[in-house]
Amino acid sequence: MTVHYPTLADCIGSTPLIRLQRLGGATSNTLLVKLEGNNPAGSVKDRPALAMIERAERSGRIQPGDALIEATSGNTGIALAMVAAIKGYRMLLIMPDNSTAERKAAMTAYGAELILVESMEAARDLALEMQAQGKGIVLDQFSNQDNPSAHYQTTGPEIWQQTQGQITHFVSSMGTTGTIMGVSRYLKEQSPEVQIVGLQPTEGATIPGIRRWPAAYLPSIFDPSRVDQVVDMDQHTAEDCMRRLAREEGIFCGVSSGGAVAAMLEVSKSVENAVLVAIICDRGDRYLSSGIYAPESV
Repeated sequence: MTVHYPTLADCIGSTPLIRLQRLGGATSNTLLVKLEGNNPAGSVKDRPALAMIERAERSGRIQPGDALIEATSGNTGIALAMVAAIKGYRMLLIMPDNSTAERKAAMTAYGAELILVESMEAARDLALEMQAQGKGIVLDQFSNQDNPSAHYQTTGPEIWQQTQGQITHFVSSMGTTGTIMGVSRYLKEQSPEVQIVGLQPTEGATIPGIRRWPAAYLPSIFDPSRVDQVVDMDQHTAEDCMRRLAREEGIFCGVSSGGAVAAMLEVSKSVENAVLVAIICDRGDRYLSSGIYAPESV
């Protein structure tokens, strides 16, 4: 009998959805979080990374051995580096030089080559310049419909099935906006009453993975009509909730995930008998060198 064993790519997705036990306090609501850090490369970005590369392969746009280029602040780059390693691509990643040492090290561990610039806007511009110079092919998570499609095809259906169709609110940080666009589209098709809550940082906040984009750089995959409510999240609130998740729930995650849960807790105060789901987009170990988990910062 032939046994068909999975490959690493087969392990992307199907992440747990768990109930918060302490942070919500006394409430009639059910507060759930989806643990995307359980993906092989440690974040929700594993899903679109695989989808963008596999769709490009099927269309003939790329072939093994090609050089791929992407601008990234961290998680997408790590995920793309992993998929490129699986499939045999050279991966060139352009990222802001203020990214944490852990994220840089993870990318190079998978064999990616890093180019450091001063900002995400500069990274996106340089990626397109390098493609025009024939140095590789840009996957472009910001305009590539395979990014939200990955969440429409996997994340959204998983949440719907795991809540048995009872979800009333979905809360997600917004960076490229791929997660919230794809999940919103799927959930609204199942039940238009589901409320979609997106998170952006307040002016001056620097929360890794989420952005308040200048108009010229707003991801073209973003459709504001798919988001019912936008929450402005400040740095202190996001970091405080992140630490509380670790101490009170045993959930070790990054700052944007702390912000998403903080927003979910705020929404929970104004509803009853609701089922709320927030995305825990990655793990906390890739932020340790930044000091946000240091005892003196608690």
